Amino acid sequence: MSVLTASRTALLRTRVPVARQTWLRFSARGMASEASPLRRTKLYDFHVENGAKMVPFAGYSMPLSYGSVGAVASHHHVRQSVGLFDVGHMVQSNFRGPTATAFLEWLTPSSLHSLPTYSTTLSVLLNDRGGIIDDTVITKHAEDAYYVVTNAGRRERDLAWFRERLAEWNAGELAREKGPVEHEILEDWGLLALQGPEAAQYLQGLTSFDLRELTFGKCAFVPIEGFNLHVARGGYTGEDGFEISVPPSQTLEVAQLLSKPPVQLTGLGARDSLRLEAGMCLYGQDLDEDTTPIEAGLTWVIGKDRREKGGFIGAEGVQKHLKEGPPRRRVGLIVEGAPARQGAKIYAPSTQDQLGAVTSGIPSPTLGKNIAMAYVKSGWHKKGTEVEVDVRNKMRKAVLTPMPFVSTRYYRG
Repeated sequence: MSVLTASRTALLRTRVPVARQTWLRFSARGMASEASPLRRTKLYDFHVENGAKMVPFAGYSMPLSYGSVGAVASHHHVRQSVGLFDVGHMVQSNFRGPTATAFLEWLTPSSLHSLPTYSTTLSVLLNDRGGIIDDTVITKHAEDAYYVVTNAGRRERDLAWFRERLAEWNAGELAREKGPVEHEILEDWGLLALQGPEAAQYLQGLTSFDLRELTFGKCAFVPIEGFNLHVARGGYTGEDGFEISVPPSQTLEVAQLLSKPPVQLTGLGARDSLRLEAGMCLYGQDLDEDTTPIEAGLTWVIGKDRREKGGFIGAEGVQKHLKEGPPRRRVGLIVEGAPARQGAKIYAPSTQDQLGAVTSGIPSPTLGKNIAMAYVKSGWHKKGTEVEVDVRNKMRKAVLTPMPFVSTRYYRG
C-alpha cells in the first residue's frame, strides 16, 4: 500500500513499477477474494469517468490514483493545496435512544458523557481481552443521539458486534427502565473528505456558514449550494480539512461541486502516505484484536475518569497494561538506505535479539526519508534509540522518532 517515489531514476530494471507495487499492496489487503463481488460506492462511475485506476480495497472497488497523476504528485498537492477523497466505503451509523451514551460508554472506553454536543472523538471498540476490534470516530449530536464511523474492512465484524451487544444491552435493566438504543446503518451514504491547506477557502466559497466557527473536532449541519450536509472538521491526512456525509441521491452532485480546481481528486495511494506521515494508524496493519490501546499509543482515547473505574468491555486487559505497562509499544522509525515494509523485523544493534516488527513503511514524499511505524519491546521505545531493521535480507540502521513525522496543521481557531 505504501507509495514509492515515482521520480527516482536509479530504479533497477527488474523492479516492479511504482503503480504496480502500490496496487499489489492494496490488493493483498483487499479483504475480498476474487470470487467475492466487490462493493461500489455511489461514485464508482464518477471515478472511472475521471480516469481512476480502480483496485480492490476492504471489499470495495476504490480509486488508487487518477489519470497520469501519480500518488506522490497527489500527496504533494494535498500538502500544498487541496484534494478530495471518496471515503464512502466507510460504515456510517446512527445510535439513538435514552441510554445511547451509557451504551457507547460500555462499548468503548471513551468519556462520552463529558463530550460536548456536536463534537467528535477518536475511539476504539474493544474485545473482552482489551484488544482493538476497530478504531472509530464518534460524533455526539445529543445525549441520546450519536453518529459513528467505522472501517469498511471491519464491516462484518463490527456490525455483528453491534447487533450482539445491542441485544444484550436492550435486555438489561437500564435499557428496560429508561429506554432501548436503536442502531441505524446509513447504507450507500456518501462520505467525502476535502483535505489540505486550501480546503477551508474552497468550501467557504460554497456556503454562507462561517467555517471559522467550525474548529478541529467539531461538526455542524452546513448549507452547501442548496444541500444541508453534516460536516466535521478533521480527517486522515494531518492537514486542515472536512469530512462531509451525503445522502445517496446527492452524493454525485456534491462530489462534482467539491472537485473543481484547485481541488484534485485523490486516491488511496496518496491517502496512505499522508496518514503515515501524520502518524495515524491503519486497521489491519497497525491495529488488530491482539493489540490494546495502551500498546498502540492510544491511551489518550480512554477517559481519565474511566482508567480506574472501568465499566467498559475489555477494561480488565486495558487496566492491566495501564498498571503494569504494556509488553510492547507502537513507535515511529526513520530507516536508512531503503524503506522497511510491513513485516520487516527489528533487532537490537549487532545482535540477533528481535525487538519487534514494522507494521507500515514508506519513503516519505514530504521528508525525503524512509519512515515506518512499528511495535517494539517496552524499554526500547524511547526517542532516539538506535535499532536495526532487516530490509530484504540486509540490516539497515534506524532511529526511533516521535510521530507525527510531519507536523499536523489542524484548524483550532
